Amino acid sequence: MMVQYVSTGIKAGRNTLGSTGRGRCLSTGSSKIGEPLKVEDAETVQAPHPPQEKLLVLGGSGFVGSHICKEALDRGLSVTSLSRSGKPSIQEPWANNVHWHQGDLLSGSSWKEALNGVTSIVSCVGGFGSNSYMYKINGTANITAIRAAAEKGIKRFVYLSAADLGVVNYFLQGYYDGKRAAETELLVRYPYGHAILRPGFIYGNRRVGSMEFPLGVFGSPLEMVLQHAKPLSQVPLVGPLLTPPINVTAVAKVAVRAAIDPVFPPGIVDVHGLMRYSHQNVL
Repeated sequence: MMVQYVSTGIKAGRNTLGSTGRGRCLSTGSSKIGEPLKVEDAETVQAPHPPQEKLLVLGGSGFVGSHICKEALDRGLSVTSLSRSGKPSIQEPWANNVHWHQGDLLSGSSWKEALNGVTSIVSCVGGFGSNSYMYKINGTANITAIRAAAEKGIKRFVYLSAADLGVVNYFLQGYYDGKRAAETELLVRYPYGHAILRPGFIYGNRRVGSMEFPLGVFGSPLEMVLQHAKPLSQVPLVGPLLTPPINVTAVAKVAVRAAIDPVFPPGIVDVHGLMRYSHQNVL
């Protein structure tokens, strides 16, 4: 980007402005104030380009994470993924533009190299299993990442959590305890630079090995019906089961926006908030 700075000196009687700073003294060649100014010289300087945003997606090789990587690339960001599996078997051209790192948040510290130069993070790290395993992968792993990011001075952190599902929470206690522990840590470390996304069921074309499952076949109709049943979701215990599903592309769009938009409000974004933000046009 080329910027021209013009510095002028105005003669009025015997008073002539001298040079200021690094600018040159320019004479207008006229002693009459009413005459138009004639610029005799100008200096061209090279202004630095603004640095490119660099997004790190934790769990970027997974279902939701890969969609976030693609959305971020479409927004012109530099994108890095960190996951235990490293580069996925995605055969789409955009995948070649992601920097794929392999590492385990629960093992060693070599994964911290992926934090270099990063300006914001979206974490999709999570999983199911025994209660102790679910707490470790949903809670401890994310807490470790949040602390490392804060120490590195990374400015924004977006966490993909989960909506409460009433009675289901009891059967997945380790999962939800881990999620809420990570949320608490994020609120402490990033009081103004965080966003907590709480979707329910996320649908889209999900690939498992060589097979692709079109989850939108039943996810999309359910979303259309249940998004209008918000009052029913307030019914104790069973109401949360009526939380509407949401498309993975909508979640990815909001996650990237929350990561790079400095005026995106901190706090918890439920599924209805995710739907609302995903329909907003952002430059």
